[in-house]
Amino acid sequence: MSQDVSEDRADASTDPTVVLPVVRPDRTEPPPGYGAANHPPGNRGPQQPTVRRSGRNSRVPVPAAGVENIPPQTVLGEFDPARNQATGRLSGTQRNRSSAARPANRPFVRTRGRHAAMSRRQDWERRYVRALVLADLMAGSVAGAGTFITRFGDTVTEYNRTYLVCSALLPAVLLLVLVACRAYERRYLFVGSDEYQRVLRGGAGLIGGAAVVSYALNLDLARSYVLVSFPLAIGAIVVLRFALRKRLHWARARGESLRRVIVVGHELSVIGIARQLRRERYHGLEVVGACLPPQADGVGLTDLPVYGTFDDVASAVEQAEADTVVVLSCPELDGAAVRRLAWRLERDEVDLVVASALVDVAGARTTIRPFDGLPMLHVEHPRLHGGSRLVKELVDRVGALLLLILFGPVLLTVALCVGLTSRGPVLFRQTRVGRDGRLFRIFKFRSMYIDAEARLAELRHLNEHDGVLFKIRDDPRVTPVGRWLRRFSLDELPQLLNVLSGRMSLVGPRPPLPTEAAAYVDDVRRRLAVKPGMTGLWQVSGRSDLSWEEAVRLDLRYVENWSLSLDLVILLRTVTAVVRSSGAY
Repeated sequence: MSQDVSEDRADASTDPTVVLPVVRPDRTEPPPGYGAANHPPGNRGPQQPTVRRSGRNSRVPVPAAGVENIPPQTVLGEFDPARNQATGRLSGTQRNRSSAARPANRPFVRTRGRHAAMSRRQDWERRYVRALVLADLMAGSVAGAGTFITRFGDTVTEYNRTYLVCSALLPAVLLLVLVACRAYERRYLFVGSDEYQRVLRGGAGLIGGAAVVSYALNLDLARSYVLVSFPLAIGAIVVLRFALRKRLHWARARGESLRRVIVVGHELSVIGIARQLRRERYHGLEVVGACLPPQADGVGLTDLPVYGTFDDVASAVEQAEADTVVVLSCPELDGAAVRRLAWRLERDEVDLVVASALVDVAGARTTIRPFDGLPMLHVEHPRLHGGSRLVKELVDRVGALLLLILFGPVLLTVALCVGLTSRGPVLFRQTRVGRDGRLFRIFKFRSMYIDAEARLAELRHLNEHDGVLFKIRDDPRVTPVGRWLRRFSLDELPQLLNVLSGRMSLVGPRPPLPTEAAAYVDDVRRRLAVKPGMTGLWQVSGRSDLSWEEAVRLDLRYVENWSLSLDLVILLRTVTAVVRSSGAY
């Protein structure tokens, strides 16, 4: 939920792949001390070669059984005992020898069939889809049976026999509709809002289809039955699918159900995407290695194995047991190179993902249109105006009104706690910047002592945040009640009044202070293209634990890719974020 700046919250093959080292005739002698002493029998490691560092980020495969006395440097480069003892790692040239320079007897033996990582990924994906099918069938059964029993009781008569048949067929019909809408295709599952959009689209089509069939067959089917049972089933499906997705995300946070990824690109780009995927593990992508251009030394990748150059991607996949390759935008990888890589990877059913240079533009805004045999990526304008904006404003105001009624007792209780435990007004009012730079007054429950503004200067040197924000984890200006309110974001409930008045939205970027907005550069000012929100991508992705740059990136992603389904996903994630109190201080 939005942050208070002035108040300073201011995731097989049975035969392992074996490394067969290439040993030059004049390099057959291992270095002194290398051999059994370095590899005791009880600690030889796995047969499947992994990457081990010698010094800083050297790419040294762990020797397979039976070749422990051969220097590991002979696999990826020439062995130089003196130099390696002095530096502890390989040179950039040695570390980036391409596969083209290797002898004909390549140091990698292809596995028979898919490797273990691919089998594991396919296993958990199949289990997840089966769980979705069972959840959808259960939702349809409960909705159909519940509606029938509520309307007719447990007695079957000639009159309600048609409704009984409809209730019994509802789960199977729902399943067929969802299959037709491709709601079980793995490309739409796990993350994003496409899955929920297809479920809702299928539900709308089911209601329309029921009306047409009822009219065509002259069925005496009450509209009230259709308008209750079908939406109830669709709503239950969305809730159950969300619960299954959250369970998957929790498993991925524990290191389970992850795809093993090799990233191909320039060093800085690899570092950026690796850092982002580690932070957002719910995407299910675990970076296990990288392939860099020939001229790169990879010294910046201190915690990520580098398997070679762009020519070594296929070998890197086998070594790291990866099941996905992510190719970042770089001039060395043209269309022909990516096409050849795709041909090589498809034999092992390894997924190839090509990252677009259009950062944070979601697939809903992009379509591929052929032009003279070339696939051209067409980017549509974001939906910030017109009918979409009107629908969002209607949802915001109706939702704010319902939430004010629902949380009325909570609002009253919090107001009493604030007023009785510290001097000052119950509500905190502050000027913030809204859409298109318009100023408005934001409302919150006061969570600080009344002299908080005056004490800001003396605490400025304790700032734990970067950018224009000021944050202290243990701010002495926060009252005991205020600390509890901030933990569960209860201090921000009065912002429902701002949403009801049209100044804010339920979901949107964080509302900035005028001083913050004045310091915005051109890219950051894009946040002001939409109304600020009570919650948003930043607030459900770490809140105060995020850096300023990451917070801006998430807000800009929301602005560029807004949709009603994205708002629904963020609202559902907000509930989890509030309960977990992650980044709230």
